[in-house]
Amino acid sequence: MLWQPPLPESHLRLEASEIARRIESRRSELGSDLLILGHHYQQDDVVRHADLTGDSLKLSRLAADEAVARAARHLVFCGVHFMAETADLLTPDEVEVILPDLSAGCSMADMAQWDDVVEAWESIEAVHRSASPSGVPLTRVVPITYVNSTAAIKAFVGARGGACCTSSNAEQVFAWALAGGAEPLLPGQRVQVLFLPDQHLGRNTAKRAGFLTEVDAARQGGRAETAVWNPRKELGGLDESTVRDASVLLWAGHCSVHKLFRPEHVEEIRAANDGTQVIVHPECCQEVVDLADRVGSTEFIVGEIERAESGTRWAVGTEVHLVSRLAKAAAARGVEVRILSDCQCLCTTMYRIDPPHLLWTLDQLADRRVVNRIVVHRDARADAIKALDRMLDLVERPMSAVAVD
Repeated sequence: MLWQPPLPESHLRLEASEIARRIESRRSELGSDLLILGHHYQQDDVVRHADLTGDSLKLSRLAADEAVARAARHLVFCGVHFMAETADLLTPDEVEVILPDLSAGCSMADMAQWDDVVEAWESIEAVHRSASPSGVPLTRVVPITYVNSTAAIKAFVGARGGACCTSSNAEQVFAWALAGGAEPLLPGQRVQVLFLPDQHLGRNTAKRAGFLTEVDAARQGGRAETAVWNPRKELGGLDESTVRDASVLLWAGHCSVHKLFRPEHVEEIRAANDGTQVIVHPECCQEVVDLADRVGSTEFIVGEIERAESGTRWAVGTEVHLVSRLAKAAAARGVEVRILSDCQCLCTTMYRIDPPHLLWTLDQLADRRVVNRIVVHRDARADAIKALDRMLDLVERPMSAVAVD
């Protein structure tokens, strides 16, 4: 996590209404030079000032197009650090990407550190080399990283023939990886996927791809085809045979919000027997996903609730600010929406981006001072873009165009 200097007392003492008024005044003053992005998980008092809203990758792609169309110079990303990095990767060099609070990180992204991933990769490759009489591995390890990862991890993956994925296209990227990834498989080669950094999205995607997960193996017997790599343990906490034979190695990371949803929360909804449908994000654990009626990305959840028919009831397993905003809009159409769990399922790091920080950022821009600019290091940039481009190129092709052995 980066360190954010305290705000001046002059910004902390302002009333909320005055902060909002000053933000709008600064927006008007900065004009087309400024573009404000607001992630879905942001609080309402921040989202109200956003030019564009959406999930992380959608925002970055929209911003890339919109920044060029408007000739914008300053892109203020009301999200978290990895999102600002992605925006920097996808926008022209002259666009300055700014994060209003540098301490707005992502605990999931931070669970996959460069040094740990390099060490894991070398250990996994060593196991595969030792299993081959010729010393040439018969297994190709193809890394996939969820877009909720640092630019350093995106670069790691891009340099090793892998790709990024989102929660909406993970199945396509899995299929691509299983076909060999960036290069065709050699005769006799098999693929092992290393999925970073969210084990739950990786496990849920592996199950949809037909692999027997550890969860299902425990329920019904059989040999699991997925295994969790714990970077805090020697050889990931696994034995060599598991490392060698697993089809999917899942990094021991998770989302601090979505891990709060539990199977018993779904069971409580079912017990009420009032027709409530459960819709959850695939960052939830498999036990929750298996019980849900529908599963999908943030944009999928938003779309399903916006299209829901009057009189329907929904329990939503994702971040509380988004659920509250969806519930308010849905109530006007006669649709009942509640959060799946009564716990405060809040993205605390996203919450660090607040109106005082947004105003402070705009005040600095108005005085021709750029603060908190996020710039991906040149050594990581090309490979990180490679991982993103592989995903973006892939998802424009239909699934039928992806051959899987």
